[in-house]
Amino acid sequence: MTEHPTSHERPQPGAGPADPCGALLRTQDMLRMPPQQPRQSPLPSAALPAQAGMADVPGEPGGTPAAGGTELQGAGAGAGTDAGGASATSGPEHAQPAVTESDPHPHRPRPAPESIPVQPGPGSEQERISSGSGAPGDPGGPGTSGEGERRQGQGVAPGSPMPMRRDGDRLRFVGAATRRIARGIDLDEIVMGLCRATVPTFSDAILVFLREPLPVGDERPTGPVVLRLRRTDRIPEERETEGGFLPALPPEPGGELSAVTAELCEVRPGGALAEVLRGVRPVFADAPAARAALPELLGDEADLTVPPGRRAILAPLRGRRRVIGAALFLRRPERPAFESDDLLVAAQLATHSALGIDKAVLYGREAYIADELQRTMLPETLPRPTGVRLASRYLPAAETARVGGDWYDAIPLPGSRVALVVGDVMGHSMTSAAIMGQLRTTAQTLAGLDLPPQEVLHHLDEQAQRLGTDRMATCLYAVYDPVSHRITIANAGHPPPVLLHLGGRAEVLRVPPGAPIGVGGVDFEAVELDAPAGATLLLYTDGLVESRLRDVWTGIEQLREKLAATAQLTGPDHPPPLEALCDEVLDMLGPGDRDDDIALLAARFDGIAPSDVAYWFLEPEEMAPGRARRLARHALSRWGLEELSDSVELLISEVVTNAVRYASRPVTLRLLRTDVLRCEVTDDVPQLPRLRQARATDEGGRGLYLVNKLARRWGATRLSAGKVVWFELNRG
Repeated sequence: MTEHPTSHERPQPGAGPADPCGALLRTQDMLRMPPQQPRQSPLPSAALPAQAGMADVPGEPGGTPAAGGTELQGAGAGAGTDAGGASATSGPEHAQPAVTESDPHPHRPRPAPESIPVQPGPGSEQERISSGSGAPGDPGGPGTSGEGERRQGQGVAPGSPMPMRRDGDRLRFVGAATRRIARGIDLDEIVMGLCRATVPTFSDAILVFLREPLPVGDERPTGPVVLRLRRTDRIPEERETEGGFLPALPPEPGGELSAVTAELCEVRPGGALAEVLRGVRPVFADAPAARAALPELLGDEADLTVPPGRRAILAPLRGRRRVIGAALFLRRPERPAFESDDLLVAAQLATHSALGIDKAVLYGREAYIADELQRTMLPETLPRPTGVRLASRYLPAAETARVGGDWYDAIPLPGSRVALVVGDVMGHSMTSAAIMGQLRTTAQTLAGLDLPPQEVLHHLDEQAQRLGTDRMATCLYAVYDPVSHRITIANAGHPPPVLLHLGGRAEVLRVPPGAPIGVGGVDFEAVELDAPAGATLLLYTDGLVESRLRDVWTGIEQLREKLAATAQLTGPDHPPPLEALCDEVLDMLGPGDRDDDIALLAARFDGIAPSDVAYWFLEPEEMAPGRARRLARHALSRWGLEELSDSVELLISEVVTNAVRYASRPVTLRLLRTDVLRCEVTDDVPQLPRLRQARATDEGGRGLYLVNKLARRWGATRLSAGKVVWFELNRG
């Protein structure tokens, strides 16, 4: 409905005839209307939606829904005309007369658009006057003194609405209610908006039923149609109804509306409820079809829940393709009953709510797909490699755009090493997430080949060029060796990492920046740095340090200061906990700093002490397995692990025997004592051993079977020049 520029002063209800403004408010529109002209409702009955066949309501033949009839366009929906095609301002109650010299009040005050005057009960005098009914000479008929008194503002009870105003109030209510419903973005907000908009203004209580499960888009659900009670709302004792359709009466707890209803109901094919839902149009509860459908919807307590008479409206909720639920509007017995025009109001509320729910379900499915895509692109859990502890964080750019191109990864490597990766693909869209997933998979494959960091970045650059000319990304790839306490880092246009030392000093590592991945024809350079025990390496994406409010180097300096300040809280001898450190780092972000995705990976270097490492070279000869058993026995005795000698000697003998049988260069044997005992055997043969079931006549093939049965974990990894076979045993 088009709003005219008017004053928003609310006239005091029930003003006496001595008040000229009050008398003018009550009489101007009526004096401009011919006495015998019947009133035209702004919401004619012809605006009700026509009967529409529903494709998936039980008992409905055919698969294509029929047209829904004329859509009711109410106030607040952006239309300047009413549902019947008449102008919303054509009625006498909305007439704006031209300013004349004789008009003392050219700008008449009108109520605020959101406010709704009190509605009279059905059959009142005001209805008869506004509709032009009543015979001459009757107290309420035209041409009598009673009519004249009412036109002059006399004889009207205080607090009663003026004639010719209720239909305009309905339009304003529908406009305000639909705007409130439209503000919801998800399913719960839309349903709550419907409940809050109608209670207590339009009804005393509302019950909203939705299909379980709700169909998404064009999919055709299988199985029976089941409705679930999604939400109920009623007037609380402290709620007032001033300004609504209904007069303010205190609600009485324990009445009919407090009866327990069924939470689930199955719509039987060909049943009364299926017929009402197929009809689409709201119906009064006293209609024959509704009387038969309500027990099916509400259960055995339907008679206690629904007040008698026209005090309940059952409105089907129809989305774009099918009926998705129903809404039941209820009024208490002491309230005025619903009128015929209230069916139009219920139809508008049901239509807007159903379409909003339909869109919310589609939006929810898209958000779920995006969230699942992003979650599967990132590591579900971080590994627990020997000598290093890990923690990570990921924050999307916004809750409405949960996909992006930032990623992190931690990949165990042979020799108890671990690869730390963090990258950032340009943008934060579905395309960026898809490219990120391909690059992350490529990085994992290259890491499994045990390539140097600079070679990994070179192959990633080639892969990005194969994906497209505009596929740009930055990446930082680091390999940590807990035995040598060294870390090798290569960078491709990414922000440099920050190393927090045990004493609390934080430094930005000097790593050659390199060019981003996807540029092509660029050589990447790797540097090897010390990684002392107790230090923490922080890898991150530019969303953490760069925003519209600060440049990247200012953000890096703030990050360094934040890490140093956090380390001071735990003292120089104790590094801060990793999880708490990640939370503290994210706290440096201000309200306007979330312009991009943020990926954060923190690694605490514990390392492996030299006294916990035993390392030997074995010549590929027949005596090698026996020598390996003796060396392992002495090492275990030195570590106080004699109880593991039998198992370790047996497993080492099997693995070393398999290695020296095919190797042409010396075989290496290494024992690591950490929380577990780890054994690694390396040779120059690239073929990986496979576990198989040996036959009774086979002489070999049982070595890996024993390893698989006795070891806590075991595996084999291909190296750039051979392979490594390892196994782990618990330390008692």
